[in-house]
Amino acid sequence: MGLLERLRKEWFILGIVLVIAVARLEPTVGVKGGPLKPEITITYIAVSAIFFNSGLSLKTEAAAIFNSAFGSFLGIVITPLLLLLFLGSSSSVPFPSIFSQLFMTVVVPLVIGQIVRRYIKDWLERKKPPFGAISSCVLLMIIYTTFCDTFANPNIDLDKFSLIIIVFIIFSIQMSFMFLTFLFSTRDNSNFTPADTVAIIFCSTHKSLTLGIPMLKIVFAGYEHLSLISVPLLIYHPAQILLGSLLVPTIKSWMVSRQQAQKLTRQPKAPVKV
Repeated sequence: MGLLERLRKEWFILGIVLVIAVARLEPTVGVKGGPLKPEITITYIAVSAIFFNSGLSLKTEAAAIFNSAFGSFLGIVITPLLLLLFLGSSSSVPFPSIFSQLFMTVVVPLVIGQIVRRYIKDWLERKKPPFGAISSCVLLMIIYTTFCDTFANPNIDLDKFSLIIIVFIIFSIQMSFMFLTFLFSTRDNSNFTPADTVAIIFCSTHKSLTLGIPMLKIVFAGYEHLSLISVPLLIYHPAQILLGSLLVPTIKSWMVSRQQAQKLTRQPKAPVKV
């Protein structure tokens, strides 16, 4: 794969680096109350646009895609409940407000997108709009405004040692999840094929920023350290891509060897001549 093709494929990661750099150079544009008015355009319009786009593109008759979307939907409910469990009802987190905002900016646009899809499904299948690219561009806007708030506050800083520790922890977590799913899917009493195992390893441990960043924006709205909270999630996304690309040859070799071994065991034995 050539350099230009590689850059084109990983444009979103490059975009994250670019918007953070732009936010560092001129943070006043995207701060709360600034020209972009992120408290309205991002918190409500951008987040709703992402999930309307998801609802419009979601093929509920494809099991893997539906499973991924359903997992994200569960996150909408589980995340506030986990906050309530760990922080307690005496915390300053406005749980009723979080639930209502998540419902209005995530659930409602998703449902509307699915309803609209029913009427224009044939057109969508024919034209194939770039749903992924659209959501990614909106996400870059959200990331940009988040870091504008950070760089506009001189009291907020992330030292290099802490960043290195975060990177190490994230890679360790990612590797641990992949190893655990491998052990689970290859145990003796499992009926998973080698191809199933590969799908489980990657699908169950890899997540995009589509839900995480908007949810952080809603749950921690107005919190001055929001961008610092976002850093692990921003690292997790490229980390899973990097680990995936490094592990694909090894996992592919394992899958092929297991498939060949299974074929040999299933072949009928030749009759013995007396």
